[in-house]
Amino acid sequence: MEDIITVPETYNANNLVQYKDITNGVVTFPIIKVNDLEGKFERMKNLEFQLATSNNQIRQIIDNLTADGWYAEHIDKADVLKDLCSILDHTAQSEMSWTVSITVEGTTLVNLDEVEDFDVRYHLNDNLTIDSNDWNTKVDSWDIFDVENQDWN
Repeated sequence: MEDIITVPETYNANNLVQYKDITNGVVTFPIIKVNDLEGKFERMKNLEFQLATSNNQIRQIIDNLTADGWYAEHIDKADVLKDLCSILDHTAQSEMSWTVSITVEGTTLVNLDEVEDFDVRYHLNDNLTIDSNDWNTKVDSWDIFDVENQDWN
């Protein structure tokens, strides 16, 4: 069941509101629309959440910086790094370079009046693409080296 929000009759998102702002010791009284003020409040809530999250992470790190924690002789550097990644919700990664050979088969429709001059290699260089479907893999370059079996039906 959806929550029903009742908007008071006195609410108008386009009303102008004046408020006091103190920035670097300078007092001003800007006038903004209610919906702009609501946007400021939303950004402030997000910043407060991020600040609380960051303060919690800092507290967890400081709590581990003790003689019984990460400074203990039996604690391995890898364990400390693993703990830090866990606290900071970070996945440590390394980039791996690779080269791959791919065989691609396909067909191309060619107008009959272009068959004699048609070069499939140039056509494929202009129209074939190689890409990745995941955010972690990037295809930097590709090239067509050989084109075989140019049969006409």
